[in-house]
Amino acid sequence: MYHFLALLAGILISVMVALNGGLAGIYGVHAASVAVHIVGLSLITGFALIKRDHLFAKRAPFYLYLGGTIGVVNVLFTNVPFGRISVSAILALGLLGQGVSGLIVDQTGFMGMPKHPFYKRKLIGLSFILIGIISMITSFELLAVLLAFSAGAMVVFSRTLNAKLAELTSVRISTFYNFFIGLIVALCVYLLFGRSEPGFTEIINLSSSWFLYLGGALGVFIIAISNMVVVKISAFYLSLFIFTGQVAAGIAIDFLLIGEISHHILIGSTFVAAGLLVDLLLDQKRKPTVQK
Repeated sequence: MYHFLALLAGILISVMVALNGGLAGIYGVHAASVAVHIVGLSLITGFALIKRDHLFAKRAPFYLYLGGTIGVVNVLFTNVPFGRISVSAILALGLLGQGVSGLIVDQTGFMGMPKHPFYKRKLIGLSFILIGIISMITSFELLAVLLAFSAGAMVVFSRTLNAKLAELTSVRISTFYNFFIGLIVALCVYLLFGRSEPGFTEIINLSSSWFLYLGGALGVFIIAISNMVVVKISAFYLSLFIFTGQVAAGIAIDFLLIGEISHHILIGSTFVAAGLLVDLLLDQKRKPTVQK
C-alpha cells in the first residue's frame, strides 16, 4: 500500500509541476510560487479548521519547521539549471541527489528515522539505476549540475523534517506549517527578486485558466502522502518510487501536450525501474529486519 502511495505521489508531482509551470508562464516564477503557497495554505487551513486542529497549541524544535523553507529553496535550485543543462539531466541529477541522501538517512537513522541496512546484493539493482541516471545526463555545466543534485538531496531532508513534525503533531498540522512557512519565504523571495513580475493584486486575481491554481492544492496532498509513507519504507526506495511515478506521468503528459517523448528519459527511467524491481525482489527473499 505504501509503495502505491509513493507512486501516486510521483504522479501527482508531475501534474503539479505542469500546472505550476503554466502559472509561472502567466505571472513569473516567483509570483507563481506565492500563488501556489496561498492556495495550498488556504486548503490545508480549511481542513485543519474542520477537524478542529489546534495549529499553534504544541511547539516542536524550530528546525522541524524548516521543511517549507527548504521546499522554496529547492524550487529555486531546480529553476536555475533550466536552459543550462537538459531536462533529462536535471531529473537524473535530482534522482542521484535523492538516492545518495536517502541512503545516508537509511544507514544513519537520521533524526530518528528507521534504519534500513544496505546489503551487497542490492548492488545489482543499484547498477541498473546508475546506468539509467548516466544515460539521462546529456549535458554538463558545473554550477547547474551541483544545483540539480543539491535540489534532489534537499527533497529527502525536507520530507524527513515534515514527517518528524507530523509525528509530534499530526499530518495536517505538519502540512499546514510547510505551506505557512513556505509562503513567508516565497513572499520574501518575491519581494527581493520578483519586482518585474505582476503585483500582489494580480496574483490573487484568478486568470481565465483558473485550473492552473490547482497545483497548490495538489501540493497539499503530495506533502500529506509523503508524511504518511516516509517512516514506513526506506528513504532510498521512497525516492525511487516517487521518481518512477513522476517520470511515467511526465512522459504521458508530454505525449498528450506536445506529441513527443524524450528517448533519454524513457531509456533512463526504464533502467531505474528495472533496478528498483530487482532490489525489491531480492529484498522479498531475505526480508531484512528494520532497525530503529
